[in-house]
Amino acid sequence: MAMDPATQDVAREGQGVRVPPMASGGAGRPPRNEPPAPTGVPEAKAAVLSKAPSSDRKFPCKACGAKLDFDPSQRSLKCPYCGHEEKIEPSRQGVQELDYQAYLSKQAGDGGAIEGRSTEVKCAGCGAVVLLEDKVATDKCPFCGTHLESAGSQGAQGQIRPECILPFALTSRQAMDAFNQWIAGRWFAPGDLKALANMGQLSGVYIPYWTYDSMTYTHYEGQRGEDYTETEYYTETDAEGKTVQRSRQVTKTRWYYVSGEVDHFFNDVLVCASRSLPGDMIGRLQQWDLPDLEGFRPEFLSGFKTERYAVGLGEGFGVAQQMMDPQIRRMCEQDIGGDHQRLLEVKTQHVGVTFKHLLLPIWLAVYRYKDQPYRILVNARTGEVVGSRPYSWGKIALLVVAIVIVLLIVMLVISSEMAQRGSGQMHYGYGSQF
Repeated sequence: MAMDPATQDVAREGQGVRVPPMASGGAGRPPRNEPPAPTGVPEAKAAVLSKAPSSDRKFPCKACGAKLDFDPSQRSLKCPYCGHEEKIEPSRQGVQELDYQAYLSKQAGDGGAIEGRSTEVKCAGCGAVVLLEDKVATDKCPFCGTHLESAGSQGAQGQIRPECILPFALTSRQAMDAFNQWIAGRWFAPGDLKALANMGQLSGVYIPYWTYDSMTYTHYEGQRGEDYTETEYYTETDAEGKTVQRSRQVTKTRWYYVSGEVDHFFNDVLVCASRSLPGDMIGRLQQWDLPDLEGFRPEFLSGFKTERYAVGLGEGFGVAQQMMDPQIRRMCEQDIGGDHQRLLEVKTQHVGVTFKHLLLPIWLAVYRYKDQPYRILVNARTGEVVGSRPYSWGKIALLVVAIVIVLLIVMLVISSEMAQRGSGQMHYGYGSQF
């Protein structure tokens, strides 16, 4: 049954169900596109698998921790060893969340200390927990420069040992060269910053990270808006004071109720487990070659400082979920289709969550300028540099003065040319009288 676009702006997908039209905005007013509140059960779309894990991917059993093969299309994870079965049933009634802490208690345990880094000390300046190299009595915090004394250290226990590492690929000299190139493009920075690099004040630090893998099943309810045009007639007064009728094309939106499911496998969602560095700087330093990760060996840490993770595994997974959510919502909107999309409800279930604790290398410089700390970070794999730096107000003042001088010169030149043109016109006028 065909619907009249002039009176039908909202319909349920796949059904010729009339819905009362929205209140008119009046002649000459722009159309109102706000749909009424959803009613009834939305028309369900078929589930869409946007990305699946590799065929040889192993997933942990939630009950006993055994490594299992998992076929996302089967929509269940059954352990042949203990019999536990986890159903994948995202529904409108609520999200079935994994008991992540229970999983941690079975899988994480106490990994003990890292060989060669059996003690840790908390920096009194910035609060970072640094794993001290054995047989080192004193050290300096790489994040704020505060001296660390082994007298205040304690045993580094109760931590999840690193599983993977990206070793340092840049030497301190190469890191300084990258820093010099970075600072050369910042004319307003004080000259002290370049001197800092020349003095060799860069420290090599391994920063703790988590990566998370998760098979997600997301049920959504929403609305799809499809634009159409219709002719609208209105009256107005013309230049002669007559009332005339005119027409124009108006774009309106017809809304349909939609529900569906999007399934997606997230691989290596990277979460920084350090609180010692500003989040915006860490966010700009995320170009890591994770496919080149190597198995952790303590000898990789020799000669470098190592920070213990401050963001726990459970908290880190919460951050990872926040990072996954925007992509999930974009996939839902893509599945809805149409010219406009509205998501009314999005519920995600995470299945087969796995993680890695890894250490990533940076060269770090802490610089104090007028009692304010500034940090410069160099990705020790790629040479990418990010950092904060003070401004040289003397250089800024010189630039302002130079701009003012240039503007004055331009104004003087323009004024002189205008005066010369005016003088020439006056001479021409006097000559034409004779």
